[in-house]
Amino acid sequence: MVDRQRTLLSLTQKMHAAVGAEDWSMLAALNTLLSSTLPQMAAQGPWDAAEKAALSALYQVHQEAARRCDLATAEVGRKLSELQANKEGLLAYALDSELAENGYTA
Repeated sequence: MVDRQRTLLSLTQKMHAAVGAEDWSMLAALNTLLSSTLPQMAAQGPWDAAEKAALSALYQVHQEAARRCDLATAEVGRKLSELQANKEGLLAYALDSELAENGYTA
């Protein structure tokens, strides 16, 4: 039987590192892994106290990961809105720069 506590602690450490690095791809992969691994682990029988503590730590890191993902999503949304709001000016600047590179002046 797999040592559930060790597995949970390893997953917690990996998720904590991914959160700190804002490694969204790794967080997605870990989340997918959790969705299949946790039910398999739960099917092995009741959790002992150490396993429950490790599971709780994993839950807390997972909650932090979800919070950080929400913040990053909101930030990307703000940046996209800002780009959309400034689209006309950015296009005009790009066109002006392209014309200048080709020797044309406006």
